[in-house]
Amino acid sequence: MTAAALRNTSLAITPELPSDRAAVEALVLAAFGPGRYAKTAERIREHARMTLGLVARDDDRIVGSVHLWAVKVGEVPAVFLGPITVDATCRKGGLGGDLVAACIEAARQDGVGGVLLVGDPPYFERFGFLPAPEAVLPGPVDRRRVMWLPITASVPAGSVTPVA
Repeated sequence: MTAAALRNTSLAITPELPSDRAAVEALVLAAFGPGRYAKTAERIREHARMTLGLVARDDDRIVGSVHLWAVKVGEVPAVFLGPITVDATCRKGGLGGDLVAACIEAARQDGVGGVLLVGDPPYFERFGFLPAPEAVLPGPVDRRRVMWLPITASVPAGSVTPVA
């Protein structure tokens, strides 16, 4: 955990438990609303195997969440990051960055080709994410927001397919 998260000593990033699912879903719904179900990223998550779920806990309250999903980009094994969400009362403290950093570390340990996401370039570039214009998602998406963090493979090209 980084210094930003450690400022609040009751805060911990831990693996998501099955008993956390309802709280995580409520957090994601509060952050993104029901419109998230119309997004191309949801189509990927519906069919991919979750490889990692992390939550940020403030004592017994879940205040952040992020997931990694198994995908291939062309023939490159990868993970798809998202959604990442932080409770409105905990934003601006670096918790979102701590959750992203924990996912990146897990992906490095797994040795995948890289981490793919659809997100805000100015935010994710600080973690080393690069534009991935040749990664083709299965639906409409703003191509400028498709990004890749190389781990064992350079920026890939090809269709993004979920891995069950």
